[in-house]
Amino acid sequence: MSLELKKDCKYSLLVATSMGVRITPLNGQPVYSSNLFEMQATSAETNVASIASYLGLPVKVLTTFVKDSPIAAFIKSNLRSRHMDYEGPEVPQGDPWGYRHQFNIADSGYGSRGPCVQNDRAGEVGRTLNVKDFDLERIFGQEGVQIVHLSGLVAALSPETTTFCLEIARAAKKYGTRISFDLNYRASFWKGRDAVLRKNFTEIASVSDILIGNEEDFQLCLGIEGPEAGGKGIEAQIDGFKGMIGRVKKAFPYTSVYATTLRQVISANEHLWGAIMLEGNDWQVIEPRKITVLDRIGGGDGFVGGLLYGILKGWEPAKWPQFGWATGALATTFLTDYAQPADEDMVWSIWKGNARVKR
Repeated sequence: MSLELKKDCKYSLLVATSMGVRITPLNGQPVYSSNLFEMQATSAETNVASIASYLGLPVKVLTTFVKDSPIAAFIKSNLRSRHMDYEGPEVPQGDPWGYRHQFNIADSGYGSRGPCVQNDRAGEVGRTLNVKDFDLERIFGQEGVQIVHLSGLVAALSPETTTFCLEIARAAKKYGTRISFDLNYRASFWKGRDAVLRKNFTEIASVSDILIGNEEDFQLCLGIEGPEAGGKGIEAQIDGFKGMIGRVKKAFPYTSVYATTLRQVISANEHLWGAIMLEGNDWQVIEPRKITVLDRIGGGDGFVGGLLYGILKGWEPAKWPQFGWATGALATTFLTDYAQPADEDMVWSIWKGNARVKR
């Protein structure tokens, strides 16, 4: 395997994140017509980390909490239940208009009615993430981390979180930790900050070992030309994405792995799901296959989590996107935003299309 990992580390995977909660109506109903809701702790980055943590690898979360908040207590309990270590400062709420954990208000959609998501991030405590609150020399130099996963969602939250992610990437590079970067472009996060974010995202990408994004991410975060318009059909689409990834590799030649997912929505409950990965000079292409979807949120994170798990386990590269495809598909069968694999066999059964009952 060309992507060699640091040995003798306390943690296989570390993620930096802003934790929040998601409230979802029961039975796939829309928010506006519902009276009963379920609440779960969530973040894109811990969605990724859940694959490794549920399958027994040591995972750590760097985040920040609202002091004495019952929501913070709920989140901490959830992270412990997902077998994750965490650390981060406790920030006083202040007055009633002060800090809080973000709320994600979302239904799952059903059939011909697509999901509807509203992010309520006013006063989000995660925007205060500051590198001064973490001992990076201890985390990376003494405890040790094999892969750190960074997300453009966190890197673009605020000037403080941008610096936070930059310093984590620099520390990881210094101590030999591999860096995974999922670009995750959000227009509302970038408003008025395009130039500085483009510069900082480019720096993080330049030291990343694993780069993940869709066509919009690579174009708007890094200025890479997207897939060229071509003929119809899946082969033409795949060729277009290969061309884009080739341009990403030319711009960031020191990266080892480039990956993107492919998704076509037939209905809220039926998608075509695929993936493309370039490792060195070798392509791995998973042509889109039909999956049945209970809740689509977290599918992309599940793919990244499975891809990183395959790398952490030292498998041959062909298996990385296969496992990621299956963990992404698995995530869409859960009402939580994150997949909860019981074991590797569950995941490989999904890859093989084996949904027969196990007794």
